[in-house]
Amino acid sequence: QVRLVESEGGTVQAGGSLRLSCMASTRYFSVSAMGWFRQAPGKEREFVAAVSESGDRTYYADSVKGRFTIFRDNAKSTAYLQMNSLAAEDTAVYYCVAATHLSESSSRDDVDFWGPGTQVTVSS
Repeated sequence: QVRLVESEGGTVQAGGSLRLSCMASTRYFSVSAMGWFRQAPGKEREFVAAVSESGDRTYYADSVKGRFTIFRDNAKSTAYLQMNSLAAEDTAVYYCVAATHLSESSSRDDVDFWGPGTQVTVSS
């Protein structure tokens, strides 16, 4: 079983920034793609961003391109999601995920492991 531990989210004003981190079980982390999904109230859980196991390829949902950046530090078994220019529509529970492969077309079915989720609230 792989354990994913996310950092706490928080509340930020519109236009602000927030960084999420996700630490994974060491043995699995280096051979898996990592990513983030999110789920807003009353909406489906959706793909946000992903990074390949080596960190050389990244994928983003159109709604976050140019604002969010995903990267990883394999030495620390940690993936990060830097979120800038946050808007009210970014308010959601954010889930760290791990999988054999992730891309911008990934769905929930492609995910092998989920973190417990962390709340991000953007106030206008």
